[in-house]
Amino acid sequence: MQTIYKVFLIIFIIIIGIILYSFDWESGIMHEANTKYILSLAAAIVGILAVFVLNTWSKIGSKKP
Repeated sequence: MQTIYKVFLIIFIIIIGIILYSFDWESGIMHEANTKYILSLAAAIVGILAVFVLNTWSKIGSKKP
């Protein structure tokens, strides 16, 4: 992976860790207080998927026959 993709991957993983740490597990997943964490978690997961897609595209574009 290119360096920039590794940096963003680490950032998204740290964000997911912080979200899971601050999540109120006793209230339940769909509780009103946890809604902001669920949305942030979904955005971080989409970010990780985007990093892998961009990395794959960069590998496909750089291959020479």
